[in-house]
Amino acid sequence: MNSKLYWKQKLPVMLLNCFCMIGLAVFLRVTANSFDSIFLILLIWIVILTVHLVISYHNRKVQMEKLLDLAEQLEERYLLSEVMGKPERADDRVYCQLLRMAGKSMLEQVNEVRRERTEYKEYVEQWVHEIKMPITAMKLLCENNRSQVTKELLTQLEKVNRYTEQALYYARSEHTEKDYSVREIRLFDVVHQSIAENKYLLLQNGVGIDLQETDDTVYSDEKWLCFILNQMIVNSVKYRTERPVLQFYIERQGNQVILCVEDNGIGIDAGDLQRIFEKGFTGQNGRKVLQNSTGIGLYLCRRLCNKLGIGICADSKGSGTTLRLIFHINDFIERV
Repeated sequence: MNSKLYWKQKLPVMLLNCFCMIGLAVFLRVTANSFDSIFLILLIWIVILTVHLVISYHNRKVQMEKLLDLAEQLEERYLLSEVMGKPERADDRVYCQLLRMAGKSMLEQVNEVRRERTEYKEYVEQWVHEIKMPITAMKLLCENNRSQVTKELLTQLEKVNRYTEQALYYARSEHTEKDYSVREIRLFDVVHQSIAENKYLLLQNGVGIDLQETDDTVYSDEKWLCFILNQMIVNSVKYRTERPVLQFYIERQGNQVILCVEDNGIGIDAGDLQRIFEKGFTGQNGRKVLQNSTGIGLYLCRRLCNKLGIGICADSKGSGTTLRLIFHINDFIERV
């Protein structure tokens, strides 16, 4: 509580008491009272007034500090009026009632927004599942009727499928715990799966693949990990050079297994490295190559990695970029 403001608000009360003391002193003097008795009466008045004001200030300050501490501990601070207790002062009760009315209105709006958000996410998930059926059917038709046109169609269908997957995983990324299954997986099995899901994109752009295969295993969710690798592969292809090459290899550091995805593309500017996982950020090099880049792929990768307990980082030295997925090995699970 601001002490200067408090005493400024009490200034009219103190001035009123001063005028009353002056009036009382004049009256007592007119009625032939001695200066000693007048001084004693005024001194007692001043002491009582000072004690009252100091105690009131102290009690008010303690009360306000308790409310501030209580508000700091609440995650949803609009519920403060529900936990603050019933005030003793009449004006405080009015303020408390106003706070409760505002909190109730806010809670109703929050619940309404949450309900609409849930319905929208459910609609997006349902739409993605529905749209996958015609996409799959078109892919089968194209694969059974091979021509130059169907090859181009397959590439575009693969791109449409990636966008629908991105929408689905974005909708589910807030609550990954409802849709993942952790088990022991061989990392390069997931790498092979991701390469197969992007085969038309890689073939069309002439991307060479260099696999330094090992048998390292980790405990994670295969589906979500495959989606993360898909985003990395797509990004590498987007910012490719004339002879693009993608390398996949494993590094071990203590109790960590690190899956590295390295390309020989245009790289990332040193000033942009710290921001590439931010939502909507494309960077200087990205804006030069692609004007319609959304900057959502790596943001989703970081978000999902945080949910799954996987570390993610990027490194670039002028040209080429290395993205690393860092898996921590649990000693207890390893012994089991």
